[in-house]
Amino acid sequence: MTEIETAAQKPEKLELAPLFKLVLELGPLVIFFVLNRYYGIFYATGAFMIATTISLIASKLLLKRVPVLALVTGVFVLVFGALTIYLENETFIKVKPTIVNVLFATILLTGLYFRRPLLKFALGEVLRLEEEGWRLLTIRWACFFAFLAVLNEIMWRNFSTDTWVTFKVFGIMPLTFMFMLSQVTLVIQYQIIDKPDEKTG
Repeated sequence: MTEIETAAQKPEKLELAPLFKLVLELGPLVIFFVLNRYYGIFYATGAFMIATTISLIASKLLLKRVPVLALVTGVFVLVFGALTIYLENETFIKVKPTIVNVLFATILLTGLYFRRPLLKFALGEVLRLEEEGWRLLTIRWACFFAFLAVLNEIMWRNFSTDTWVTFKVFGIMPLTFMFMLSQVTLVIQYQIIDKPDEKTG
């Protein structure tokens, strides 16, 4: 393959990567929603486990990496999904998001306590922020994860299984997207921008 052909393919890969990530994240959730509607929570949970496993493998093969958050979430899906099916108790799959979000919030705040903003290690390749920026962003993400945990508890304890599944699939993603948009101002304020080298004429 010539250098020109290689260069021509790079933009396509850059464009496809976000699309693949979106499909890999939403695919298992959509399958979960559809099967729950027609076959019930237990069949949906089994399919969710299979789809999540395929998503993680595909991420490794296509994108050459598995995000830490996706990997941790996947492990919990498999563990709590297995408990749900084996014990025939849907409570396990319902409390899974609560436990995962509490875990993420705890990890972030613990890292911050020891002055190690772990969010920097997760997003350092994408963002370059001053230390104060990483600290504030870490606190906000921890609070957001805690908020999602509380919200999940409210939803599964007070509404039907179908309502909870709909919220999980079509509610969490928009809320996360809106939260990320709300952090743009902070990112811009603390972003590190390389100054161009001054050249004398």
